[in-house]
Amino acid sequence: MGTTVLILGHSGSGKSTSLRNFEEGEVGIFNVAGKPLPFRKRLNKADRPLYGTIMGSLQKNAMRAYVIDDANYLMAFENFRKAKEKGYDKFTDMALHFEQLLEAANSTNDDTIVYVLMHPDYDDAGRMKPKTIGKMLDNQLTVEGMFPIVLEAARDEQGFCFVTKSDGTTPVKAPMGMFEEARIDNDLKAVDSAIREYWGMRPIVDGEQDAQ
Repeated sequence: MGTTVLILGHSGSGKSTSLRNFEEGEVGIFNVAGKPLPFRKRLNKADRPLYGTIMGSLQKNAMRAYVIDDANYLMAFENFRKAKEKGYDKFTDMALHFEQLLEAANSTNDDTIVYVLMHPDYDDAGRMKPKTIGKMLDNQLTVEGMFPIVLEAARDEQGFCFVTKSDGTTPVKAPMGMFEEARIDNDLKAVDSAIREYWGMRPIVDGEQDAQ
């Protein structure tokens, strides 16, 4: 069973920038919105993929790290495609497709980490949650509950960062002792290394440990 990590952050919070230290061949990026990466380095990515493309790649599991960047747009784009459809069934389909994607991510092998990057929304009490389409996912499936690790991408007076501990208004969480600091650099490769070390997972590519 693979490991899934949810990264919540507003536009401009450094979610995509956090990929900057990966090297080509280390991570597969599903670039849902089709935006250029915010740095010059070339990385393996598929632009504007649909659910079938992403789930097919996860099933093949040829890499040990994947990123689904701006996963919210999978639901948003499907919602636009179904805009003229009447009735509640389309919302059921959208919820089902996203839940199946999360199941596919969790069904990867033991040394695979799938990072799901999403924009946040807020409930009536002001608590942060992943932004979804329709109420079925919110009412019947707590999306953040399917992830053992949830980080918040943020920007403060010191610059871009990942928040690793919740202040009570966010779903941020991580296993005890995985991240000692409440604020860490927004370096997703460093996060990947910390997770692999904590759980004794194989390195992101063979030979990485020998080269260190």
